Amino acid sequence: MGKDGGVTRALLLENPHSNADAAFARAGIEVIRHRGALDEDDLIEALDGIDILGLRSKTQVSARVFEAHPQLTAIGAFCIGTNQIDLAAASKAGVAVFNAPYSNTRSVVELAVAEIIALCRRLPVLDKSLHKGLWEKNASGAHEIRGRTLGIVGFGNIGMQLSVVAEALGMRVCYYDTAEKLTIGNARRMRSLEELLEVSDIVSLHVDGRASNEGLFGEEQFALMKPGAYFLNLSRGFVVDVDALAARLADGRIAGAGVDVFPAEPKANGDPFDSPLMGAPNVILTPHIGGSTEEAQRGIGLFVSEKLVDYWRKGSTDMSVNLPIIAASPAHSSLYRIAWVHENMPGALAMVNSAFASHGANIDAQQLATSGEIGYMVTDISSEIPAQAVQQLAQEPSTIRLRVLSRD
Repeated sequence: MGKDGGVTRALLLENPHSNADAAFARAGIEVIRHRGALDEDDLIEALDGIDILGLRSKTQVSARVFEAHPQLTAIGAFCIGTNQIDLAAASKAGVAVFNAPYSNTRSVVELAVAEIIALCRRLPVLDKSLHKGLWEKNASGAHEIRGRTLGIVGFGNIGMQLSVVAEALGMRVCYYDTAEKLTIGNARRMRSLEELLEVSDIVSLHVDGRASNEGLFGEEQFALMKPGAYFLNLSRGFVVDVDALAARLADGRIAGAGVDVFPAEPKANGDPFDSPLMGAPNVILTPHIGGSTEEAQRGIGLFVSEKLVDYWRKGSTDMSVNLPIIAASPAHSSLYRIAWVHENMPGALAMVNSAFASHGANIDAQQLATSGEIGYMVTDISSEIPAQAVQQLAQEPSTIRLRVLSRD
């Protein structure tokens, strides 16, 4: 299946893996790349003639972008998070959004484990000393991670896998999450964040990018941590008050930290960076590389591009983060698939059937899914499509987006 007529173009920002290009090419989609992020005005300009947008975490897609480009059909976030996209505006515009919720999980977990070991052994301090020509061999402040308690804040895909790996290394694990989660292995669920902070030797944040997590961890939370504990943030930059963290590192209450994400990050490689954490002892600062391994980026590039292609050609919304989910491929005998995003309303199925039946179209199969105020229906037709029926559906007041996909 595919769109009738014209050249389909995808704009890829922030350098997702090149295997995405191959997936698009197989579907006959032309790829245009821009290595860095774009601000709102530049993005609006760059989207002229673009059907599909791919990005990572830096580019912000606002309601103004959707209003300026009604032809934009789908967005792929080549990362875990989608908080850089106004999802409510995307749904209102009938734009499907996809991400890669699992592809970089292992990479983030391995970075967290590496930093936990490095901080507990004071490797950043010892490394800097040797680079300065100072030999400082001693065991003071260095610890094995075996037997120490890791507190995981946010028990999603990454938090769960970190829990498994940490236990395999001999650590005790506790976790806190606002949602009900299945406990993995011997991990203990804590009733509050405060309870977790009181018992943890290492605290590692793995929360998502929802707005309610902004400022989650600040002076109050650092004060509740055990003296001499370690702190990691590999989740979202706006979650942590970095000034408060810098102060606790300076007075020694926090023995070390690993930070991969920051409240303000440069848009492109080579841009200047500044943080109050720079120069602090026993601190590992990394430039948002939690998922930046070749394995993770290959997986993300392939996963997201294939989801975008399946939506563009088949109307599949499998694993879309904002549209109702319909995953089935078109019926084998169908010539066309009508993909209809609409305002959720009673009688939608009967209305569509009436429109096509009254004009003699043969419907092979239909699926309807709803989520909140949005409905999504696909109708497979094995006869030629009457233009009058399509026009009637397009003019229906509840219609948000209507696409006619034809078998290649």
